[in-house]
Amino acid sequence: MKLFIDSAILSEIQEVYDFGIIDGVTTNPSLLHKAKEAMEGKVDLAGYLKKILETAKGTPVSLEVTETSEAKMVSEGKKLFKRFNPVANNVWIKIPVHTSVQEGQANTDGIRAIKQLAEVGIPVNCTLVFTPEQALLAAKAGATVVSPFAGRIDDYIRTNHDVEFKKSDYYPAMGWQDNQHTLEDNGIVSGVELVKQCKRLLDSYGLRTGVLAASLRNPRQVREAALVGADIATIPYPVITELLKHPKTVEGMKAFMKDVVPEYKKL
Repeated sequence: MKLFIDSAILSEIQEVYDFGIIDGVTTNPSLLHKAKEAMEGKVDLAGYLKKILETAKGTPVSLEVTETSEAKMVSEGKKLFKRFNPVANNVWIKIPVHTSVQEGQANTDGIRAIKQLAEVGIPVNCTLVFTPEQALLAAKAGATVVSPFAGRIDDYIRTNHDVEFKKSDYYPAMGWQDNQHTLEDNGIVSGVELVKQCKRLLDSYGLRTGVLAASLRNPRQVREAALVGADIATIPYPVITELLKHPKTVEGMKAFMKDVVPEYKKL
C-alpha cells in the first residue's frame, strides 16, 4: 500500500519525504486554508504550491477544484493542470463525486467533469466518496483513484446513533455493537468496510481505478485499510508519526542501550 501525506503544510511534507517512504500528497481547500493561517496569510500561494510539487517530485500531488458546475470544474481543472503540472509533472486534479449542497440530492456534474478530464489525459482523484456505488461511477468515468472517507463515515454512523466520540477514537472495522445490533449506514458498518467494499467492487469488474483510503484517524485504521487491500492511504502528519510508536519498542531500546558493551561501541 502506498502512503500519501494529507497536508498542505510545506514543513510537514518536507519532513515526511525525508523519511524516504512517502508516495504522494493530497491537498484540499481546507488544508490550504489551514496552511495559510499558520503563516498568518503571508504567502504567495502559487509559489507555495510549486514548492510542494517540487518537494514531491516523482510522486503525485492532488490539487482540488473550487468550482461546482461541470463546465467550471473542467475549466479550472485544465487551468490548474496546465499551470502547475510542468513544475514537476506530478499533478492530479481532485474532483468531488458530486457537487450538490442540498441534502438528499445529487447531480452528475462531478462524474461528467471526471470523464472530460480523463479523456484529455489529466489524472483525477475523485473525492468525497461515501458509498461503493459512487466509487463505481467515478471509476467508470475514468478516475485515476477514488477516495472513500473512512473516518468521516465512522463519524456519521456514530452521530446518527447518538454515540459520543472524539475524532481520534478508534472505530471497530467490524462495526459498532449497540444493544446486540451492529450500527450501519446502508450496509456500511465502518469506514474500513467502506474501503473494503470499494476495492472489492472495482476489482470484481477489472476496473483499473485505485482505491485511496482517506480520512484515516489513527494507526490501527491505517493498518486495517492496508489489510483490506487499499491501494493508497492518505494520512495526516500526526498519524504518520504515530505509526512507529509502541511502548515495548521504547522498553527494548532502553535495555539495548543499557547493555551496550563499550568495546563493541568502539569497533
